[in-house]
Amino acid sequence: MTTHDYDKGRLNLPFVGIATFGKRPYVQDWTAIDADVAILGAPFDFGTQWRAGARFGPRGVREASTLFSFGHAGAYDHEDDRTYLGPGIRIVDIGDADIVHTDTEKSHANIEAGVRAILDAGALPVTIGGDHSVTIPCINAFEGRGPIHVLQIDAHLDFVDERHGVRCGHGSPMRRAADHDYITGLTQLGIRNVSSTTREGYDDARAMGSDILSVRQVRALGPQATAERIPAGARVYITIDIDGFCPSIAPGTGTPSHGGFLYYEVMEILQQVARDHEIVGIDLVEVAPPYDPAEVTAVLAAQVLLNLLGYVFDGANGGGNGPA
Repeated sequence: MTTHDYDKGRLNLPFVGIATFGKRPYVQDWTAIDADVAILGAPFDFGTQWRAGARFGPRGVREASTLFSFGHAGAYDHEDDRTYLGPGIRIVDIGDADIVHTDTEKSHANIEAGVRAILDAGALPVTIGGDHSVTIPCINAFEGRGPIHVLQIDAHLDFVDERHGVRCGHGSPMRRAADHDYITGLTQLGIRNVSSTTREGYDDARAMGSDILSVRQVRALGPQATAERIPAGARVYITIDIDGFCPSIAPGTGTPSHGGFLYYEVMEILQQVARDHEIVGIDLVEVAPPYDPAEVTAVLAAQVLLNLLGYVFDGANGGGNGPA
């Protein structure tokens, strides 16, 4: 039996120690980020219009991610014959943005500051929500950093402009993204069923550059043809609402919608997008652990993020195709 370098030192099993994302190093000083990827928690759920609880999403996803922390030498995928996220890919966890209870403006500003710090360090920002309104400050952080295209996986269009004076709730992140001149378009996948957005919202979204596909339309196209709808050469920001998945595998969310995606349907699309495009940022939102005592939703979220990061940095030796 061969002894490898990663066999030396502590075994450090998943249930031992502090639950950072993937048990990666914690960096408290946001001016000292030196990594390829930095994880930011955004435990904010004041934007919800029905069931709260996504404020516990970052903690739940981090805890679930320790299940996958055995991969000291990376994760070998026998189907792809690839080793993903080897030791040359530096991932750190910078903790959570500070959330000021009942104050959306200050909380969002703190989330934006975290994403800006990651971008300033030249790392790929990965934000764990939190409700979908946290995507608003995440996208705001990209101002002045060049054009980007948004890929959204979601059950809901999230294109509400204003509802009783509220412009930054979890039904509005894609509308707020489209307001920016550096957002070149949106690809919105999984949108289905009775939704929170009116027909006028859909008309507005298409007029502002959205390509909208339901789960059934994506299935009819297939993953490659779906991914190819994103314009060639686009720099892509990926936002994943966990309710884009079927609640049979992701029940722990505030607004479940039946008929959603299954795991490989999403991952095959994301793998193709990561092969074809520069990925500049990622967020995953709306995991609400209180509604899932078996914690399978948080495990799904952690698995999606880790595999997506593997696709993004496939073939990289400590670098990747994240933001320049």
